[in-house]
Amino acid sequence: MSTGTGAEVAEVMAAAEALVNAFGRHDTAAYFDCFTPDATFCFYTAPERLGSRQAYQDTWGAWEREDGFHVVSCRSTDPQVQVLGDAAVFTHDVETEVETNAGRERVRERETIVFVRGNGGRWLAVHEHLSSALQEP
Repeated sequence: MSTGTGAEVAEVMAAAEALVNAFGRHDTAAYFDCFTPDATFCFYTAPERLGSRQAYQDTWGAWEREDGFHVVSCRSTDPQVQVLGDAAVFTHDVETEVETNAGRERVRERETIVFVRGNGGRWLAVHEHLSSALQEP
């Protein structure tokens, strides 16, 4: 399901694809550039809500230093977009392979990313919410 004009949906899908692809390459510069400075983040893997892009970057850096965190790959499926004027909600299922000091792990999650259309028409993420998907036995 996608709502909004075809062009708007395509723009949001492209913004989401750029974000997911940068994440999947562990390209932190490109990934964090997809978010506004005041973006917020709710991750089931973090003990508290992260209240800014900088707070997330600091947390990501700690994961790298302390846990050897590195994204190996990321695959998005079942993407949906709802355009609501200058805001849009992107939802999808995501399968990510990460490597840490403990080894490689593949995780299945559901994600919601809220985008806003900024100056110049670029869609940037202002909120990301990640939850665990039920794991198959």
